[in-house]
Amino acid sequence: MSHLHTDHTFPEDFLRPDDRSPLEGIDESFVFTYDTYSDELGEGQRWSRWEDLEALMKGPEPRPDWVVTSSGAIDTELGVLKTGKEADVFLLEREDPHRPETAVVMAAKRYRDTDHRSFHRAASYTEGRSMKRSRDNRALKRKSTWGRQVAAGEWAVSEWNALRRCWELGLPVPYPVQIDETEILMEWITVTVDGSTETAPRVAQVRPERSVVEGYYEQLRDAMATLAQAGLVHGDLSPYNTLAAGDRLVIIDLPQMVDLVGNPRGMDFLLRDCANMCAWFRSRGLEVDEQELFGELMAHAF
Repeated sequence: MSHLHTDHTFPEDFLRPDDRSPLEGIDESFVFTYDTYSDELGEGQRWSRWEDLEALMKGPEPRPDWVVTSSGAIDTELGVLKTGKEADVFLLEREDPHRPETAVVMAAKRYRDTDHRSFHRAASYTEGRSMKRSRDNRALKRKSTWGRQVAAGEWAVSEWNALRRCWELGLPVPYPVQIDETEILMEWITVTVDGSTETAPRVAQVRPERSVVEGYYEQLRDAMATLAQAGLVHGDLSPYNTLAAGDRLVIIDLPQMVDLVGNPRGMDFLLRDCANMCAWFRSRGLEVDEQELFGELMAHAF
């Protein structure tokens, strides 16, 4: 009968396990670290819902480096930025407590529950509107969270889609970070004044030098031409919903964007946009004509 020999000889490392690091000899690809977060939030704070949102509810890729996507980030209310007829805009800071250097302040546009389905002059803007985005159609069929928001016909959804489309076209609009029900988080457009960061003023509020005015007009014309080529019209463009971010012109407030051809009044809206903006440029000493601009844009559209 054979006997089991128990007098094994083990490597020296196994005889003195306390001398070894717990991770020594382990493939680094199997090692990960994690941060723990407090369960407590302060007043005016909430957890970021970034990880809970579907892909269509997040901004287009590639995303700017400043977008905070950490699942442990905290959103902190900083106060009201602007009030409007259908929505109010707040400032909100998103910060990962373990990476405070990445904190970012964003604009949070919140449509009021009683108004977001009854936007003023809604019928004239929605007439002829079609669901051109195939991804929205797929979301509707899947009855996903995004699909339910699209089906509700909210104006927040309309603005979100417009912001995404404009950003993808390379237009000067705030980067759309996320949409969650009737709230849109987007880039906060700022200027630096005496070393401090402030909200960029509306174009109607500024009196820039002529060279800056000329630059604004070139940017406006290019942006409107790009929209026209895409078959789109802002629909409510004016010096009150364009921002003067230093030498840069930024277009905001897009929920009423219309189809240039699909909407029976698409060309009327385009001419009105031209008239509203040209009136401001003339008041700043620039000789521009809305009919000439309109004709130029129509040439881009067809």
